Amino acid sequence: MSKDEAALFRRLGIRREQDLLLHLPIRYEDETRITPIAEARSGDTVQIEGEVTRCEIVPRPRRTLLVELRDDSGAMGLRFFHFYGSQLKQMAVGRRLRVHGEARGGLFGMEMVHPRYRAATPGVPLPQSLTPVYSTVAGLGQARVRGAVLRVLRELDWDETVPPAVLAALRLPPIGDALRGIHLPTPETPPSALAERSTPGWRRVIFDELLAQQLSLVRARERRAQQIAPVLADGDAERRLLAALPFKLTGAQQRAWAEIGADLARAQPMNRLLQGDVGSGKTVVAALAAARAIGSGWQAALMAPTEILAEQHLKKLVPWLERVGVRCAWLSGSLKEAGKRAVRQQVADGDVDLLIGTHALIEDTVVFRRLGLAIVDEQHRFGVAQRLALRSKLEGASQTLPHQLMMSATPIPRTLAMSYYADLDVSVIDELPPGRKPIVTKLVSEARRDEVTARVRDAAAAGRQVYWVCPLIEESEALDLQTAIDTHTALSAELAPLEVGLVHGRMAAADKQAVMNAFSAGQLQVLVATTVIEVGVDVPNASLMIVEHAERFGLAQLHQLRGRVGRGATDSVCVLMYRPPLSAGARERLKTMYETQDGFEIARRDLQQRGPGEFLGARQSGEALLRFADLDRDSDLVEAARDTAVQMLRGQVALADAHLQRWLGGREEFLKA
Repeated sequence: MSKDEAALFRRLGIRREQDLLLHLPIRYEDETRITPIAEARSGDTVQIEGEVTRCEIVPRPRRTLLVELRDDSGAMGLRFFHFYGSQLKQMAVGRRLRVHGEARGGLFGMEMVHPRYRAATPGVPLPQSLTPVYSTVAGLGQARVRGAVLRVLRELDWDETVPPAVLAALRLPPIGDALRGIHLPTPETPPSALAERSTPGWRRVIFDELLAQQLSLVRARERRAQQIAPVLADGDAERRLLAALPFKLTGAQQRAWAEIGADLARAQPMNRLLQGDVGSGKTVVAALAAARAIGSGWQAALMAPTEILAEQHLKKLVPWLERVGVRCAWLSGSLKEAGKRAVRQQVADGDVDLLIGTHALIEDTVVFRRLGLAIVDEQHRFGVAQRLALRSKLEGASQTLPHQLMMSATPIPRTLAMSYYADLDVSVIDELPPGRKPIVTKLVSEARRDEVTARVRDAAAAGRQVYWVCPLIEESEALDLQTAIDTHTALSAELAPLEVGLVHGRMAAADKQAVMNAFSAGQLQVLVATTVIEVGVDVPNASLMIVEHAERFGLAQLHQLRGRVGRGATDSVCVLMYRPPLSAGARERLKTMYETQDGFEIARRDLQQRGPGEFLGARQSGEALLRFADLDRDSDLVEAARDTAVQMLRGQVALADAHLQRWLGGREEFLKA
């Protein structure tokens, strides 16, 4: 293989011979049978064979090569808009050809446009298996990829890396048989089973991929158990904080805190995910964890994905924690350099107990004197590389690792938790604080916009406040901004003399915060916003939300947006305004929002619709974390893979190493993020 060709294969992710065998077909073509021309139906992809009875170039209306192929049952036209002189010789009258393509009904009878063809050599048998079609790149033809795969399939002897007892229990074939069955399936294999990846061969490959993932994550958990973390056991600060709070913890909050508190008291680093629906009270549990760390003589850090969310944490946490003597500081990209320098110096000197901020926390210039706890909020909003940067920064700081608490208001379905978070312990807050009322969700066509505007006016007249969320325009952030500005201008005129504010992602942080403060203080009745208010904003008097062009938003976003209302004692309404006609996906999303407020059910349906890559923010990593498995379809294999991984790492470590090397190579680090 030449250097240039090797570079093309690398673009497909193929660096080793075994990678070729894991470059699996995207579809198949059936070249195992010849269809008589008279039996070909329009729309069918078929293989025919016959003699060329006509071959000529027609100059008008567009230069075209027309060929007629005839067998004993009838004739088929072949049409080529792009062709070379050599093709005239290959398809000269009297030549016998075997042709594969889609039959179409045309003005002059049945024809194929740009079919594949080859000379039909007498005595050469038809293939005995379906012909695989692979994804490829420019410069690397289908025949070259297929030839390379089939050569390795013949030559490479794959050792088993899964215990025989596991294969027997799951009724899975040997890996060599599985790969042959996928690359060269017999004509009897049901096309639907290949498409749905439910053949025994596909089930085996999917299990192996899931097993590699589980081995990597279980090993990460075991490595962490051997590391040292500070023992955070002094409960005086947390007790004083609980006494100072103006409310009591719910039962779910108490359970979650008991689990986190037990982890902090151990000498191994905690790696726990705290998940709970919008408004379930995760922040106060994080405050208790920070108080425990600081009361034990260590520092804590809280990182959030946006300045608005980080500032919300600052506003909530500081009044609570300052009552028990905690010194808090703020660090974000929008701070002037002198301010950043001062905060960094205080952190390094140990004069800051809790540092709250955004990505600025993971800059090289931030050095903690004694970091005992790192809290990451809305962790799925950070790219994999950012999460790795935080972890490696903390690991490199000293021999003692900090505890880690990750929080998510996007509940994670069980199969996703088992699969992508196998190295995490998970705590769930599954009840809302008392007094929170359910939010009524209404679906309204934009044809009724005038009624919606009247509803906004009525709510404001009753002393309530309103969010008006502008639509997402995927193609352009500038268009998003212009839409928000136009909507603000129109609503200001329609709703005068009501005060209408505007907040969007392009505003300076100080300007955004000024608008949010005015809204929180009740000086603005209506807030026109882009999705910067998606998480963290807490205005109890806001009881009505309008989401314009709701069909453009994802389920998780709609659920997060809806959670901005219903935070007070008043009945709240979320109006999802849509423009018909709706696509099937948009209809399903809006139906889900109308039917349920259960974040876990919404997350389950979201996973079904989007897949784990987008759900986790994994697309930011540039790596496909699972290429073949589907967590909904293959949930039984996820559980089996998890159990097998634990078993192999206890007694078959060499086998586990071989399996990881085969499947992950250098990509294992991304699974640990």
